[in-house]
Amino acid sequence: MTVTEFIRIGPAEPSPLAVEEFVRMRDGVRLATDVYLPGGVDAPGDTILIRLPYDKRGDYTFIPLIAEYFMDRGYRVVAQDVRGKFRSEGETLLFVNEADDGYDTIEWIIGQRWSNGRVAMWGDSYYGFTQWAAASSRHPALKAISPRVTGTQLGEPARDGAVEMGITYLYALTYFHSRDGYFWDMDWTRRPYTVQVEEFLAAVGARSASYDQWYPHPVRLRRFRNGSPFDGPAVPVLHTIGWWDNCAPLSWADVAEIHRHPAWDQSHYLRIEPMDHETFHLLDGPEKLVEDRPEEQIRAELPRMLDPTLDFFEVFVRGNGHACDIPRVAWNLAGTEGMRTSETWPPSGVREVVYAATADGGLTTETVDAAADVTWTHDPDDPVPSSVENAFAFLLNRPDEAPLAARDDVLAFTAAPVGSDVDLVGPVRATATVHSDGPVMDLFVRLLDLAPDGTALRIARGQVHVPEAAAPTAVEIDLGQLGYRLRAGHALRVHVSASDAPEFIPLPGTGDEPWGATETVTNTEHLTVGGPDGLRLSLSILEDA
Repeated sequence: MTVTEFIRIGPAEPSPLAVEEFVRMRDGVRLATDVYLPGGVDAPGDTILIRLPYDKRGDYTFIPLIAEYFMDRGYRVVAQDVRGKFRSEGETLLFVNEADDGYDTIEWIIGQRWSNGRVAMWGDSYYGFTQWAAASSRHPALKAISPRVTGTQLGEPARDGAVEMGITYLYALTYFHSRDGYFWDMDWTRRPYTVQVEEFLAAVGARSASYDQWYPHPVRLRRFRNGSPFDGPAVPVLHTIGWWDNCAPLSWADVAEIHRHPAWDQSHYLRIEPMDHETFHLLDGPEKLVEDRPEEQIRAELPRMLDPTLDFFEVFVRGNGHACDIPRVAWNLAGTEGMRTSETWPPSGVREVVYAATADGGLTTETVDAAADVTWTHDPDDPVPSSVENAFAFLLNRPDEAPLAARDDVLAFTAAPVGSDVDLVGPVRATATVHSDGPVMDLFVRLLDLAPDGTALRIARGQVHVPEAAAPTAVEIDLGQLGYRLRAGHALRVHVSASDAPEFIPLPGTGDEPWGATETVTNTEHLTVGGPDGLRLSLSILEDA
């Protein structure tokens, strides 16, 4: 569809299992809130709060089915459209009201006949963020949270030279344009992108406050009025990350921040699953890999989604059992069944292995003394294509990225096949020296599992922006964390490029800001291989698997 052929989605019909209330916030704005009571009885009990911007009754998040599952365990469930979304009143504005509105909603809950004064929260993505925001409000009735595939800096436009995700500005124009949801397609071949935005806003007949605060003059929106949640009292948290979640870097950044706050570190429980942002799992069979999952499939998948949270709440909300009953870290070794446990992440028993790239396209653990300069092009009008259309559902398609190596703008470095299974567990980092004949450049590094049949699955990735690229510059690229079994006969491959579009906004080659740039120029990019400054990849292997 074109910019002016958008789809507008309003609120769904009420759930027969819920009663809708309009909860008044401190400034008088009323938020639409569905209350689910087990058996319809208003006797006091524990409450799970879910605050989301995606319609508390809509098919996308299937909250009524989740509420029903929670009610079967005796929980009261409160699902709320955040301020300015769907049935709720107020201005539609990302992030800034979630701390106070979370506090006020919890305060309302504990005043109801059906509440015993204990509240927990659950949810993915933005409704994982609303949990961190509520925790920052420091309401004493919030006993535990279970944020999944999210981060405290979720959706913030890239600053300080980071590579910009293509979804960032669009999110303020789709889900956070106004109360309803809007869906339309950006034409990534037509610059400047700002013109298409203005065409969309003209067609809708209204602007987006969130977009206008981000572009062209960015304002860092105030997310936490009382300061970072990690500066306040700790709340027990079951923190779930997906190996293939495109938002995982935000989650891992929070893990690192939590480690710097002893009280939060003590209350932090980490769970890492082989899934993407939309909860498709690596070992799901073809019958489960459908974009619009039917109700029967959703119900069948609820236990793996919700049971860890219910077990956590049983201890930290209801007081049944002990904290030691919950593993500090529960993690899956992707490619294998089941969850493993450890006291720390990474677990004990890992050792670092360093691979060096060679000029002939190899990847070796041997020392490469001779340095060489290899080049490739970055053409903004023909960027390296992103491997999936929907970056949030990577495992829905499980794309074969091997063909990208045939492009002139992708460098490929391949190691020898392993003779036996190797368990890759822990952080992945790359170091490199690069420069460009353009003023700036982006550098993308992808780690792949190359199978004997020639197909390649991406298992880790990272990217960095080089703001002064004219001179050789040493960079470090964080590829995140790995928990992956590389099978015998498979090999590691690294892809290096200067674009990954449209998942990330492609640079125009001129040094201009990419969202509003009009002109484009093709750049020649340079990478050093071999010698002390050559491309190296550091990863960890679990020895006691």
